[in-house]
Amino acid sequence: MENKIYLQITSGRGPAECCRVVALVLEKIIKQARIMKLNAEILYREEGPLNRTLLSAILSLEGSNCNQLVEEWQGTIQWIAQSPYRIYHKRKNWFIGINSYKSPQLFAFNDKDITYQTLRASGPGGQHVNKTESAVRATHVPSGISVVASDERSQIQNKKLATERLLVRLAAWQVEQTMQVAQENWNNHNNLKRGNPVKTIMEDLT
Repeated sequence: MENKIYLQITSGRGPAECCRVVALVLEKIIKQARIMKLNAEILYREEGPLNRTLLSAILSLEGSNCNQLVEEWQGTIQWIAQSPYRIYHKRKNWFIGINSYKSPQLFAFNDKDITYQTLRASGPGGQHVNKTESAVRATHVPSGISVVASDERSQIQNKKLATERLLVRLAAWQVEQTMQVAQENWNNHNNLKRGNPVKTIMEDLT
C-alpha cells in the first residue's frame, strides 16, 4: 500500500469549461503515469454536462515513483484558454482541484453506516467468476454512495477492496463539497485560494 496513491481530480461543480479541463488533465496524468511506468487505474468518473467533460474522476496510481507525479499535480490547476462553448465569453481562466489520498482511513465513518451486497461478477460465459456471487457492492447509507469490487475471485477479498474504494470515494466526496463552495465564491467574484496554482496550462480546450 505504500506505493499506492489515490488521486482525485475535481471541477468543484464548476462550469462546463472546468469539466472539460478535468477530462484533459486526467488524460495528461494517465499518459505521464505510463511514461513513468506507473500502474494507473480509473476507479470512478462522473460525467459532466457536455460531451467529453467530467465533473470529477478518481484514479489509483501504483509504483515506486507515485509521489513524484503527485507532487507535480496536487493542488489547484489553472488552465488558460478561450471557452469552446461560449465564444464571446471574456473569462479565460479555468480552475480545478487535485487531491491525493494515501490511506482511505482519512474518512471518519461508522461501520453500521456501510451495507454490503453480494452479486455475480461479470465475465466471459462459463468461467468460474460467473458461477458464484463473488462480487461485492459496498454502500454508504447516509450519502447513498456505493462501489462494486469484482477484481478478485474471493468474496472476502472483494469486500475488503470494496470497503477501501468506498472510503476513498467518501473522502473525495468531502473535498467535492468544499470545492463546490469555492466555485460558488469564484462565481461571486470573491477571493479564494486560487492565487498560487501548482500548474498553469495554456492550451485549447478542444
